[in-house]
Amino acid sequence: MKQSSSLNRRKFLKATAAVAAGTAAGCSASKNPWRFLTESEALALTAICEQIVPADDMPGAAWADVVVYIDRQLTRKFKEHRQVYRDGIAAADRMAGGSFAGAEAGKQFATLQQMEKDKTTKPFFELVVAHTMQGFYGNPRHGGNREYTSWRMLGVPSTPVRGRDHYDFTKAGRS
Repeated sequence: MKQSSSLNRRKFLKATAAVAAGTAAGCSASKNPWRFLTESEALALTAICEQIVPADDMPGAAWADVVVYIDRQLTRKFKEHRQVYRDGIAAADRMAGGSFAGAEAGKQFATLQQMEKDKTTKPFFELVVAHTMQGFYGNPRHGGNREYTSWRMLGVPSTPVRGRDHYDFTKAGRS
């Protein structure tokens, strides 16, 4: 009797290990790094934001992770704008000839100018401009403005995080 229960336990452990390995392999292969956006939407939105705040001698919106900020906020404070983003990004792709991210910079700029004038895409355009500015100039703890990029550009000192004062414990009470 002891032998059969031991055999069942071994079979169970092998089966569990096989399922766990298969599940882990399946999850990592299809994992999307974005919270709300699809990967293609994130590519298009990155290109849109980079047209709004382009890189020059300082990094632009893409490097500053503005799309990370927008993606996070679309699962929080911007939930009511989800459909506007889905429709607006799809319209940008369509108006750019299939892929906004794949279009040349001049075509991207012209597409955004057209979106700004069109009454159906203007709400998306205005929203993405506002959110790009928030992500580029806001506090990095919300997902954008990586490494205080815009603050360094403007000469604004970074703010310390409350409750995280750094103390030097090497001298205090040690012998």
